[in-house]
Amino acid sequence: MQNETMANEKRREQMAAIDQVVKRSDIRFVRLQFSDIVGSAKQVTIPISHWDDAVENGVWFDGSAVEGFARVAESDMYLVADLETFAPIPWEMELSTARVICDVYTPDGTPFVGDPRFVLKRQLQRAAQMGYEFMIGPEVEFFLFRPHRDGSLIPLQPHDEAGYFDVSTDLSHSVRRQMIDALAALGIKIEAAHHEVASGQSEIDFQFGPALSIADYTMTVRMTLKAIAQKNGLHCTFMPKPITGVNGSGMHVHQSLWHKGQNRTAMYDPQNDYDLSQVALHFIAGQLAHAKGMTSILAPLVNSYKRLVPGYEAPVYISWGRTNRSALIRIPRTSRGRVQSTRCELRCPDPSANPYLAYAVMLAAGLDGIEQRMEPPAPAEEDLFQMDSSRTGFEMLPGSLGEALDALSEDIVVQEALGQHVYERYVEAKRLEWNDYRIYVTQWELNRYLTIY
Repeated sequence: MQNETMANEKRREQMAAIDQVVKRSDIRFVRLQFSDIVGSAKQVTIPISHWDDAVENGVWFDGSAVEGFARVAESDMYLVADLETFAPIPWEMELSTARVICDVYTPDGTPFVGDPRFVLKRQLQRAAQMGYEFMIGPEVEFFLFRPHRDGSLIPLQPHDEAGYFDVSTDLSHSVRRQMIDALAALGIKIEAAHHEVASGQSEIDFQFGPALSIADYTMTVRMTLKAIAQKNGLHCTFMPKPITGVNGSGMHVHQSLWHKGQNRTAMYDPQNDYDLSQVALHFIAGQLAHAKGMTSILAPLVNSYKRLVPGYEAPVYISWGRTNRSALIRIPRTSRGRVQSTRCELRCPDPSANPYLAYAVMLAAGLDGIEQRMEPPAPAEEDLFQMDSSRTGFEMLPGSLGEALDALSEDIVVQEALGQHVYERYVEAKRLEWNDYRIYVTQWELNRYLTIY
């Protein structure tokens, strides 16, 4: 009863704060946002006059129309707003619109097992029962392209010719500042932003935070960056490898476990050569053990596997280390006096991934390592980029979406993290994508073979 009273009081406080925002910003519409299983943002827009009723009773929608959600016979679902995520949309202030992120429920009042946000929540609950909180900080890379006069994008025209950390040739500097301002208005804290290695490529790094909030932020960042780019006459893409022969876009994720309710990391041990606790080593071992099984979630597109190849700073070998940036899991050096920053960085995800599912399977793999008391192999500190695959001794990540889906079909831990509903629907959708690609005759094949054979 006491918990219920506290929850009701918190809700009243949240509604009062939202009412102030609505009046101050003259909000007239609210977008109720959620995600399908492949990570596309979905929304239902309501007038502000329906807001109180939406909070009290939810908003019904047809789940059969959403990728991977439900069949027609079981289509009725409703959205429940997470009031902590309510915020005006800064690039739509002339339309006086706000957004709120929602959870999906079934008619009997239970969370929908096919809702990616619920999948992550379930793993966070598992971590909490083990005494941990999952904290993450992604680094999101993306390309900015200039459309042609007719609005087409092909052939691709990168926004600039700058390189890593360049200043004088970086035309995206002002655009990134607008992006950061828009994200700040939405309550998202950004640590850094800079030009990346390839022409037209940039990176924005999140401030470390709780996994659920960061997953919400990841979805919001993708929408925000696209909107701000469009306002500047540009096209922003999170496609992992849009240009042949240059670096692709990744989404490296810094991760750590904290002792629940103690504001103290569970990753640090000064007696270890890498400053890693036994919990951290088990966590790393779990992610290495399930790396193949979770790759189709972390790198979900056919195109993702054109990024995960040797020679372009993307990881290929299932390994870990500190100085080795070719490793799948890198251990950033712990700064003196900042032991709370002890963490591991997973480098194979890309920004096309559904963040809720990606962070859920990453956590599930690490927790399995803790539960099974797995030990990681010896760290690899040599530059694996320069070594022949036959000499490394390390297993490799799947080389295609088809291989990755096969690996997922053999990994029970990752399947259970997704839940049977999401697992089956996800594999079904991705098998269709892989088969469409597999039978498609590309321009490369025509150029290569048509006149020879």
